[in-house]
Amino acid sequence: MALAPQFAGHRWGVSTAPHVLEIYLDYVCPFSAKIFTRLRNEVFPFIEKEYPGKIQFLFRQQVQPWHPCSSVVHEAALAVERIDKSKFLDFSAKLYEVQKEYFDESVQNLTRSQINNSLAKHANLCGISSDQFISLIEIPAVSNPSEAGNAGNKLTADLKWHIKLSRQNGIHVSPTVLFDGIIDDSVSSSWTLAQWQEWLAKKVA
Repeated sequence: MALAPQFAGHRWGVSTAPHVLEIYLDYVCPFSAKIFTRLRNEVFPFIEKEYPGKIQFLFRQQVQPWHPCSSVVHEAALAVERIDKSKFLDFSAKLYEVQKEYFDESVQNLTRSQINNSLAKHANLCGISSDQFISLIEIPAVSNPSEAGNAGNKLTADLKWHIKLSRQNGIHVSPTVLFDGIIDDSVSSSWTLAQWQEWLAKKVA
């Protein structure tokens, strides 16, 4: 349930809430899109009304490397958070809205820079400076391979933190749901609000 201070944008609700709902999500996973959209649009408003101050939500980034663009899109979310923590969940919602733009087939013929510029446009719609965004996510190019250092970009260390967290906790797929630190495989990405309400009623003290 730990959350490094620099990733405070990953939290919805108050940090003092006694219960913690964590979900490991991949931005290019259709099932992650379904569960996050339901949570943000329906479940969170319900929690605010019925369980104020009792549940906090942690967005856990689950990079699935079999999707080539997953790392890039997750870096984009980290870039937005670095610039303005309050925009992280809004940008996450935008990424799920446009996620098919970053599916395997959609990016097959695109360069890394083209993908970055596309993501910058979506970040800009969320109030993020495109120039600031690109300065964080771009990887400086070199003309001679002997000069390459394989150092990544300014977000590589942040991405590693999230990947290490999921690996040490044995998370394999997205979405994976934890409540108060325990994985609950009964939760489905297809759940309706009513099913979430029934589940929460059993969980919240």
